[in-house]
Amino acid sequence: MGLVIGRKELAQKIAEHRARNQKIVSTNGCFDILHIGHVRILNAAKALGDVLVVGVNSDSSVAHLKGPKRPVVPEAERAEILANLQAVDYVTIFPEDTPIELLKIIKPDVHVKGRDYNRNSLGEAPLVESLGGRIELIDLVPGSSTTDLIARVRETN
Repeated sequence: MGLVIGRKELAQKIAEHRARNQKIVSTNGCFDILHIGHVRILNAAKALGDVLVVGVNSDSSVAHLKGPKRPVVPEAERAEILANLQAVDYVTIFPEDTPIELLKIIKPDVHVKGRDYNRNSLGEAPLVESLGGRIELIDLVPGSSTTDLIARVRETN
């Protein structure tokens, strides 16, 4: 089971793992309503290294990115749910719209995103690569996005 921690504690934990030569993997997202696509990406991410750090967009950044009706689930609950997944070691909430500031702290060996992105559309790719890491894109599960789930729920009401 993972921990929900702030940036300062996360930096200390990452340093401890690096001292043990462990490979650090990161990913990030809104994770508003957890679904099978999220679980599969997190499991695939964990398989790429020793330690998986998940950055979760804060409520304000989700609203800015997805619109005023989001998030559906508050940030503390999203973080706690993620921290309780077997693949996840650390979860931290970040207030920015992108994970760039967080990635400067993590300095991941591998940064994972879904294949709905590509190397050129991923704003954090140049930073990750400049820090010596690589980008890994994972196949998505068709029809399993939070937006799709919300639309299906609305159709049934």
